[in-house]
Amino acid sequence: MAYLTKEQLQTMGFKSVGENVKVSDRASIYSPESIVLGDHSRIDDFCVVSGKVSIGKYCHITPMCLVAGGTPGITLSDFCTLAYGVKVFAQSDDYSGSTMVNSLVPKKFKDEYLAEVILERQVIVGAGAIIFPGVKIREGCSVGAMTLVNKSTHPWGIYAGNPARRIKDRKKDLLELEAQFLKEQQE
Repeated sequence: MAYLTKEQLQTMGFKSVGENVKVSDRASIYSPESIVLGDHSRIDDFCVVSGKVSIGKYCHITPMCLVAGGTPGITLSDFCTLAYGVKVFAQSDDYSGSTMVNSLVPKKFKDEYLAEVILERQVIVGAGAIIFPGVKIREGCSVGAMTLVNKSTHPWGIYAGNPARRIKDRKKDLLELEAQFLKEQQE
């Protein structure tokens, strides 16, 4: 995997780029002027990141993910991970048949649902999961592989299924590890 250099990232015109950011040269980035890349974040091969997107510190977007922020936006807070093939959408067409769909049709013929998506700190989303517009995945949540998240979660839960449901609490031990990790980074 080859990563773009700091100079290449700067010439792409991102809204901001933190320190030690890694973006694969095989990732597709659209509207970089609307994208924030936090310190020590990473975007791997074959990812598509588009629209208004804010990626916090120590976030990892693994291969083949789609992060489609559109105009409402998607926020990945610090220490978030998207496993292989995760798809996050901040907008969706109306599939009822009441309006037309697809990006080639003018807006006056469509009724899109536009709503910000927020992943709070220490969220991990398993391989192949899908997150719908308007969802807030609260701090510390773990979302299982192939899960469809169409409603916001409550903090520190493990969610799985289609649609997602809380199956149990998630341990908070990692908060102590986070504090230790950040302390070591400052030394």
